[in-house]
Amino acid sequence: MTLNPAPTAPGADDIADRILALPEATMVRADEASGAPPSSWGDRFFFVGDGRRQPFATIVEHDTGGGDEDSRLDRPGVFRLSVELGREEFQRRFGYPPARFADNRASVDFTLLDEIGPHPVYGAYGWACVLNPARTLAEVDQLLAHAHGRALERHHRSLRRQHRPD
Repeated sequence: MTLNPAPTAPGADDIADRILALPEATMVRADEASGAPPSSWGDRFFFVGDGRRQPFATIVEHDTGGGDEDSRLDRPGVFRLSVELGREEFQRRFGYPPARFADNRASVDFTLLDEIGPHPVYGAYGWACVLNPARTLAEVDQLLAHAHGRALERHHRSLRRQHRPD
């Protein structure tokens, strides 16, 4: 009897492709030409539209010194997908508002693979993250759809303001 091998977990490029399949989603990859600091080179930022004011998701594949080493992204093949949930969805998901993240931070293991949790740095701003999503992929897709919807609405509001007659 031959067992089917487990499906291969998606890599960072696969997750980026999923995000870019969302309507009006764009990506900026931080590099020297983008003017980003060297500590963020290679990081991917996902936006709706060309304004690029606030990403709705990011993919990071390395630790950033000076405060963002909690996920231990220095491990081979480990990447972090981060998603902007907003206050209400963050509270619904984690049971406390982003403003209470610092009070709950010690109970979170930021190194766990394939577990959705608050972002180690941006949890206080309503961000969640997951390292190497695989079995959580359907849930991750829902979170991405939520974050994308919020970004799409912000983008369309901005466009309406720009086109208002004086």
